[in-house]
Amino acid sequence: MRYLKTSLHGAVLIEPERHADSRGFFARTFCIREFADQGLETRFVQHSCSFSAKRGTLRGMHFQLQPHGEVKVVRCVSGAIHDVIVDLRPNSPTYRKWEAFELSAANGCSLYVPEGFAHGFQTLSDDTEVNYLISAFYEPSASTGIRFDDPAISINWPLEVSVISERDLAWPSMDEIEAKV
Repeated sequence: MRYLKTSLHGAVLIEPERHADSRGFFARTFCIREFADQGLETRFVQHSCSFSAKRGTLRGMHFQLQPHGEVKVVRCVSGAIHDVIVDLRPNSPTYRKWEAFELSAANGCSLYVPEGFAHGFQTLSDDTEVNYLISAFYEPSASTGIRFDDPAISINWPLEVSVISERDLAWPSMDEIEAKV
């Protein structure tokens, strides 16, 4: 695997090294030794997946409050997504900055999302499935998010939103969250 730094402190794009032959290819998507050598989290207590039937579906921007913060490794196994992360760590040099990545079954890339980041994505094709390795157990009382269309963040989504949950529409803005602190 190749570990590529991103513009956001601590986030890493992981490219698989595919070994192809007449059958197709083989590639590792996780190796505890390699992750440890890169200084990345190696303990993942949950493996989750999501399926979105319709192109343009938006999920996000999600995170868990401390002390239940989580690292995620996100990989699209069917279809394609516009994957977005936002650095929510106030002491980070990239605080309130975002970056987007195309993750797809075709490119096989994974995104390492550090603790303290909001994460979300928009599907670029119908019938898209995404897998997640997650370092912390889901804690409903710590589950929260920020608005996908927060003007303080100004994420550029590539498509009109075709499907979004009521919960994702109701997340507060960054300014609203910071006013409570």
